[in-house]
Amino acid sequence: MKFRNQVEWALHCCSLMSSLPEGRYLSTRSLSEFHGVPKEYLGKALQGLSKAGLVLTTLGPSGGYRLAREVGQITFLDIVEAVEGRKSTFQCSEIRANNPCRPANACDDRPCAVARIMWRADEAWRRSLAEVTLADLQDMLAEDLAPDMLKRSFDWLLERAG
Repeated sequence: MKFRNQVEWALHCCSLMSSLPEGRYLSTRSLSEFHGVPKEYLGKALQGLSKAGLVLTTLGPSGGYRLAREVGQITFLDIVEAVEGRKSTFQCSEIRANNPCRPANACDDRPCAVARIMWRADEAWRRSLAEVTLADLQDMLAEDLAPDMLKRSFDWLLERAG
């Protein structure tokens, strides 16, 4: 399984938006500049977050994006599904029916074992991501990053926030 780059970008952007003061927004331009990613492609990921109700948007010179919910109410799974969609990562095409040794009138009463295993794995990673919120990410970043780097990053963002 491989996610599009926009999943990583959306997760990082939501992380940045999680520290915005009330009423402030970050533009696509500022978010793309901060992360060094193409603005046009980042915009598509941000649109997905908006359609999913995870971010609020506003237009104008001070417009942009901010989280629509509290950081403890947005999970990694919410963000991944907003960008990638909710479909299963495994699509069974029933190739077992092509077995030349299979009787012509064979009828299967349940999905094949490969599909069942893959669907269980899909459910497992989704459960895992559903257990992690942006609040958890904030806690991890506070442990991982030096306070002066956090402050410089926050100041950089606030200078550009509308």
